Amino acid sequence: MSELITADLVDLDLAAETKEAAARSLAERMRELGRVTDLDGFLADVAAREAQMPTGLDGGIGIPHCRSEHVTEPTLAFGRSAAGIDFGAPDGPADLIFLIAAPAGGDADHLSILSALARHLMDPEFTSALRAAQAPGAAAALIRGDEPELEPESESEREREPETVDGGAEEPKAEARPFRIVAVTSCPTGIAHTYMAAEALESAGRAAGVEMVVETQGSAGFVKLDPAVVGAADGVIFAHDVEVRDKGRFAGLPTVDVGVKAGINRPGELIAEVRAKAARGERVAPTAPMDAGADAGDGFATRLRAWLMTGVSYMVPFVAAGGLLIALAFAIGGYGIDKAPSVADHFAWTESTSWAALLFQTGGVAFAFLVPVLAGFIAYGMADRPGLVPGFVGGSIALTVDAGFLGGLIAGLLAGAVVMAVRRLNVPAVLRGIMPVVVIPLLSSAVVGFLMFLVVGKPVAALQKALTDWLGGLSGTNAVILGTLLGLLMAADLGGPLNKVAYAFAVGGLADPNEGSLKVMAAVMAAGMVPPLAMALATTVRGRLFTASERENGKAAWVLGASFITEGAIPFAAADPLRVIPSAMAGGAVTGALSMAFGCTLRAPHGGVFVVPLIGSPFLYLLAVVAGTAVSAAAVLLLKGLRRPAPPKDAAPAEAGDPVAVAV
Repeated sequence: MSELITADLVDLDLAAETKEAAARSLAERMRELGRVTDLDGFLADVAAREAQMPTGLDGGIGIPHCRSEHVTEPTLAFGRSAAGIDFGAPDGPADLIFLIAAPAGGDADHLSILSALARHLMDPEFTSALRAAQAPGAAAALIRGDEPELEPESESEREREPETVDGGAEEPKAEARPFRIVAVTSCPTGIAHTYMAAEALESAGRAAGVEMVVETQGSAGFVKLDPAVVGAADGVIFAHDVEVRDKGRFAGLPTVDVGVKAGINRPGELIAEVRAKAARGERVAPTAPMDAGADAGDGFATRLRAWLMTGVSYMVPFVAAGGLLIALAFAIGGYGIDKAPSVADHFAWTESTSWAALLFQTGGVAFAFLVPVLAGFIAYGMADRPGLVPGFVGGSIALTVDAGFLGGLIAGLLAGAVVMAVRRLNVPAVLRGIMPVVVIPLLSSAVVGFLMFLVVGKPVAALQKALTDWLGGLSGTNAVILGTLLGLLMAADLGGPLNKVAYAFAVGGLADPNEGSLKVMAAVMAAGMVPPLAMALATTVRGRLFTASERENGKAAWVLGASFITEGAIPFAAADPLRVIPSAMAGGAVTGALSMAFGCTLRAPHGGVFVVPLIGSPFLYLLAVVAGTAVSAAAVLLLKGLRRPAPPKDAAPAEAGDPVAVAV
């Protein structure tokens, strides 16, 4: 194995003026040594990593790095710039630039060497020596650690720092327990910033007289902190740019949650902040998955929508599997197949009715998970993994008391809220380690069970029954109005929250089907097919109104629309939302209204044209889809045709005062 860095990989007079030029100059040295096989491919990987987060650090350091399939072995190149190069650091340009290249499958030994370099960069004596180096070989040796006086001296000085704080002030009493902090650091590649943040936090912890234990979740894998250490901690610091793995371990601890660069640049402030939170008794729960990317200003309605969408998105696969199995069972064995005996007791291999019964009963089992899964993952979206147990329990109770789909929604929200409340309790240190696996599931399940059985279950069950009866009695004008509304919702955001609300409403009716709920399911699926089919038709009829890319997307939209994948229209809406979305909504409304007026029914919750044999009045159903598609396609072509063409790219500049045609 070659050395990580040699004199040939050092440029003490780096002349580049931009970070891209600096990376190319250093990468060319790697290519000349055969350590990079494709220069442009490697630089693209470096740029992609840089786009995730600037790699400039305080103290005049730039550390571009990436893992790439174009790297043959872990390699480090070093450049020193007299003028400085902007790598996005808050304190200005960097004069010390390290380009770290790790293979896509780099081994742990070399990744640990890279992490050691990252830690050395936090030592001012190390960086000062690099700035003073007179020859490339000396700089390379320094980086490799060939000069023994640097590391032992630096380490010993750091070990003695806590003893000399405050100029020989009186030492703490032996019985005084130090403040204990655990921390987790991680960055997108897990090569540099992860370990630099860990070193900075550990050094700041020693200076502040606190016990600091850091878990580095890097590319070489990670070792979880001892549960006893977590249980004895007084606070936790998350310095990360990727999701912290197994975050629930730290529930109940005062928490500071920041990006990894904050851990590098201001570790002392983070320590002071977590100590202040502990002194005030604050208990900040780990961020739930659906809140991880939320802005601080997001309101309750925005977060509520995200939580509900989480439950619906996890429920959909159960809907598709269970519903299609049930629909196939009806197609093979007729609608009386629901009266067949259990296939566990009776199954004839040569009888189609036995196979139909098998499909029906398997689909029924899958369908039985709909409400518990919905409730469980709504709670998960609110409170992470601890929300799953009370969420599933609440969803199952909703089925037990006949509260149905609405009961599942309420159970999930209750479970998430209860877990979030329990997490904020100030519990003794001895209980913190068992909070996620024992205390939180126990307390939250008990509270949710009480609320669902004795408080909200029966009223919601009554509401659910009233809704079911209303759907069963739908006819005439009321049915058409409901179909129009559902069609508008299905096409309004092309697979987004409004689309999912309408779809979930229809699926909820299949749990206790009647004539009205089967009509609703048919209208929803028909309207959901219209937007992509309309865009496909429009690109076929007048392709010149669309870009080459949109015409290609139009070919795929035929299949996506026929399969009831409304998201097939998203590329068109993203490019021209003011024309595409209103057109899609018009077609969806027409189709939904016609489907309800024709009395079409559907027992399958998914499948598009592939489940037409299972549809009541299938020819009228297809007519409704065709009519909506034609309306939507005509509308989008009309709106796009009204737009005046933009001037050609090779047109001469207009004279002052000349009118210029512009795109609307």
